[in-house]
Amino acid sequence: MNHPFTIPMTSNTHPRASDYFGSLTFSGDVMLKRLPPEVFMNLQQTMQRGLPLDRSIANTVAAAIKEWAIEHGATHYCHWFQPLTGLTAEKHDAFLSPTDDGGALEKFSGDALIQGEPDASSFPSGGIRDTYEARGYTAWDATSPVFLLRGQDGQKTLCIPTAFVSWTGEALDKKTPLLRSIEAVTKHALRIVRFLGDQKATHVIATLGCEQEYFLVDRELFLQRLDLVVCGRTLVGAAAPKGQQLEDHYFGAIPESVLAYMTECEQRLFELGIPVKTRHNEVAPGQYELAPTFENSNVAVDHQMTTMHILRSVARRHGLECLLHEKPFAGVNGSGKHNNWSLSTNTGVNLFDPRDDTHTNMQFMIFLVAVIRAIDLHADLLRASIASAHNDHRLGANEAPPAIMSIYLGEMLTGILDQLEKGESKKSAKGAELDLGARTLPQIPRHSSDRNRTSPFAFTGNKFEFRAVGSSQSVAWPNTVLNTIVAESLDVIATELERKAGKNPSPTKLESTVRGLLKELVKSHRRVCFDGNGYSAQWHAEAAKRGLPNYPSTADALPALATKKAERLFSTYGVLSPRELHARSEIQMEQYCKIVQIEGRTLAQMVATQILPAALRAQGELADIVASTQHAGVPCPESESELRSLAGQVAALRIALQQLQSANAMEVTDVVKRVRHFRESVVPTIERVRELSDALEGTIPADLWPLPNYATMLLMR
Repeated sequence: MNHPFTIPMTSNTHPRASDYFGSLTFSGDVMLKRLPPEVFMNLQQTMQRGLPLDRSIANTVAAAIKEWAIEHGATHYCHWFQPLTGLTAEKHDAFLSPTDDGGALEKFSGDALIQGEPDASSFPSGGIRDTYEARGYTAWDATSPVFLLRGQDGQKTLCIPTAFVSWTGEALDKKTPLLRSIEAVTKHALRIVRFLGDQKATHVIATLGCEQEYFLVDRELFLQRLDLVVCGRTLVGAAAPKGQQLEDHYFGAIPESVLAYMTECEQRLFELGIPVKTRHNEVAPGQYELAPTFENSNVAVDHQMTTMHILRSVARRHGLECLLHEKPFAGVNGSGKHNNWSLSTNTGVNLFDPRDDTHTNMQFMIFLVAVIRAIDLHADLLRASIASAHNDHRLGANEAPPAIMSIYLGEMLTGILDQLEKGESKKSAKGAELDLGARTLPQIPRHSSDRNRTSPFAFTGNKFEFRAVGSSQSVAWPNTVLNTIVAESLDVIATELERKAGKNPSPTKLESTVRGLLKELVKSHRRVCFDGNGYSAQWHAEAAKRGLPNYPSTADALPALATKKAERLFSTYGVLSPRELHARSEIQMEQYCKIVQIEGRTLAQMVATQILPAALRAQGELADIVASTQHAGVPCPESESELRSLAGQVAALRIALQQLQSANAMEVTDVVKRVRHFRESVVPTIERVRELSDALEGTIPADLWPLPNYATMLLMR
């Protein structure tokens, strides 16, 4: 097992964060030291305010980046982008270029920094490109820092975060729509801020912090399971005698081997400027969590993709495998990625921070009601944004938020909505203190509301937590949808306020106009607010009564992307053209079908080549015992009954296997019908095969069972 990393020490032996934080990122102090002042200021304006990059400084910036990267041991660079696979992609080019005299020259121009031309033919495009149309472009996203990524051997590659577009200029990635959505929401948020009289703020920033849950298993055991290697989850596996029933793993002492792994992950992330704040044991055995602090949402998305890469790669150095699948093990909690989202001005004002008297804080209430309106009108799109074959195993399973999109506000804000709806204005509830009943313990200030872990979209003090995002998912698409729907609400509210109150309203006119509009919006949209138990059957009935949509599976959710309403929304705010949106709808449906089909094929192979042979060996051994016992003249009715039962289980598994192979091989041309076929025919058959296999696992002797079981993988460390 590798030892934890050693933090560089100063003369007084205390570690300094500056010694390692961001040391492999070209930003901050590194830029200041290596760029001329005027170039540094120009680039800072681009990075911090999203202003267009001045191409005249590109060669200067490229030369500084190249020198810095080579000094740190980099030999290659790549344009690092996020295609519609949901992963990252990179094509490495050497800094050295051959010369006519047979030598080599270190070369990295401004053009190479700003633009690349990877082959676009083999990435999913949803019909935007034909396979014979190969040209695609990557364009440097200067708002996200350039960084050096270390390989297992210590060699470093310069990674340049980029957008990825077609020859036609259409987005083939997840970053381009995200950047467009950020522009949309910040533009209309600034309209509200300015209308309310804040002229100091020059722009609004969408901020994001993504918690990441994951499982760790022994890598040798991982490699013995085809389902984990190919699908990222166990397709068969009977429950261990002990799971999470005793609730003893959550926040428990972190095992030393896991702590060594976490420590190295944190070092690697700190080097890349990724601010990790929290680490702990999660609910299920073998499950853990990492959480960063808040950042600009575009940078946070890039950092989240890098975090997943680091978690996987470092695990292998420690003889572990990091599982990011939403449900790698049945019967214990799955993994999510809580998406903490907010909006702030460049002057440091969090627009979702309910200050002093919340009921009179017009700015906060406008932004709060804008989100309520957005979720109510576009719950279908928000649900579709986190739809996947993986997340279907987790959502609504009494361990994760339900598929019904609702908002948790808490007692104080719910009371304020009541006041707004009735046209009243009272004092807002203050956070009291909790008396812990012992003089030696301090009194703890209490928040104005408790947490609600059953809500998919919860207000948590000064931000919204979108809890339904899956652990393996890129957060770019959910945040693109969230930004866009909130941008629309802010646009509608700003337009109404400007129309009703005029450009320079008096304070009295302003307040009465805001109050009147908020009253209308609360009445129309508060049906989406729910503070109770989202897992309960009563809530499902209540949600249906309120008219809230319920899309329990990906097959139910994805059609929302193909509506005229969705087309109008995304095209109006310049986030996606109808063609770009249609492409994403097609890709998500195709990915769902491919994932389920691969799972079906993997399970069929495991059953045919491992599980059935093991069951037949067990049946043969039992038959020999029965025959020899009977030959000795000893009655053995229990063994005979056991043999008949085992033979019946084997026969049932054979039939289910044939049904799975048949359903999985069925050709369905239309993509919408294909999604429905896999959801309604293949998925239930996979579940049936699993049920029969897991029953056999409880019967067959352990020495004959061909796979590492749950107890071995989750409990024996």
